[in-house]
Amino acid sequence: MKPASARPRLPLRDLLGESMAGLVARPARVALTVLGTVVGVAALVATLGLSKTASNQIVGRFDRIASTDIVVSPGRRGAVTKSSVLPFRVEDSLQLLNGVVAAGSLSDINVGRDLASSVPVNDPLNRTQFQLPVKAASPGLWRAVRARLRTGRFPDAGNSARGDRVVVLGPNAARQLNITRIDQQPAVFLGDRLYLVVGILAGVERQPSLLGAMIMPEGTAAVEYGLRAPALAQIETRVGAVELIARQAPLALSPTQSAQLKVSAPPNPRDLKGAIRNDLNALFVLLGGVSLLVGAIGIANVTLVSVLERVGEIGLRRALGAARRHIAAQFLVESSAIGALGGVVGASIGVLVVVGISAARTWTPVLDPQIPLAAPLLGALIGLISGTYPALRAARMEPVDALRAGT
Repeated sequence: MKPASARPRLPLRDLLGESMAGLVARPARVALTVLGTVVGVAALVATLGLSKTASNQIVGRFDRIASTDIVVSPGRRGAVTKSSVLPFRVEDSLQLLNGVVAAGSLSDINVGRDLASSVPVNDPLNRTQFQLPVKAASPGLWRAVRARLRTGRFPDAGNSARGDRVVVLGPNAARQLNITRIDQQPAVFLGDRLYLVVGILAGVERQPSLLGAMIMPEGTAAVEYGLRAPALAQIETRVGAVELIARQAPLALSPTQSAQLKVSAPPNPRDLKGAIRNDLNALFVLLGGVSLLVGAIGIANVTLVSVLERVGEIGLRRALGAARRHIAAQFLVESSAIGALGGVVGASIGVLVVVGISAARTWTPVLDPQIPLAAPLLGALIGLISGTYPALRAARMEPVDALRAGT
């Protein structure tokens, strides 16, 4: 026989049964309450996943172009030694470095008053003259700037060594000179010098000034216009090798005057990746947090309304021996169950949103697996916190007052 002072106990199975009965009794209201949590959790999961996916895409594009780009040039413009700092055929020195994918040199050529003019095959006397920028390139530059040809070919090392009068035209320069094809071996005049057009560019990913220029081999520029040394070295590295090559390139190009070379290299892509991800996460977590707050307010409101509607039930259970903690526990279980259910559904929707948007944008979806797994727990925690005040209010009701108010 139990002592009179023994505290009444409510088995866990009975507590869960009572809570489930309370939820099933009002399915429409519970569904609307769950919807608020679903929206909040789905927004949080989707925004975190999209922020990670978007940051990877941004950094991936940076890795492919900008993070592999290094430019080395004389740091003291106008110095007496400038002409001897960078050697011809810089690729011969740089290709020995582990991590260099391609390298080449580029220079601006001072052609004085020489004008460029096209010479149609059918009428050599019909000339249209232009002031075009003229540049000199080593054979390795084309790969280093990721140049693409619309037609023709690039000058090779033999053209440069012999000083052949051949040029490649950028698309804008070719348009000005009215040259669209090279199968009839078109030629252009630069002043009184005749140059054979061997190729027309379609585009470049680096050094966009090439698009409007006439480019000749650096060996030809040395013979025809007295080019003494390249103006800059363009280097493409493997991803992750920028810092190493940036330190080694000046020594490889000019061991005795490396201090006079200026290296332009991108920032560390890992730092950029972290900065982008942190910024996107901060923005999207704020948006997801606002959505979760709306869901929490909805759970608290519906739980409080449920308490007010069930005053008579609460009074009857208290009169039959239910303790305050039993009443509070029932409402806390109900609100936690609503939050957990919203977390499960919201996490599923959030993952589908990330996958759907990534597929539409041809991205690779990236999502931390811990986020969907933790979403139901987060939903339950939100439900527990939101239901605390209504549960305490229900527990503080006196049996007599509750029975009177419920009748």
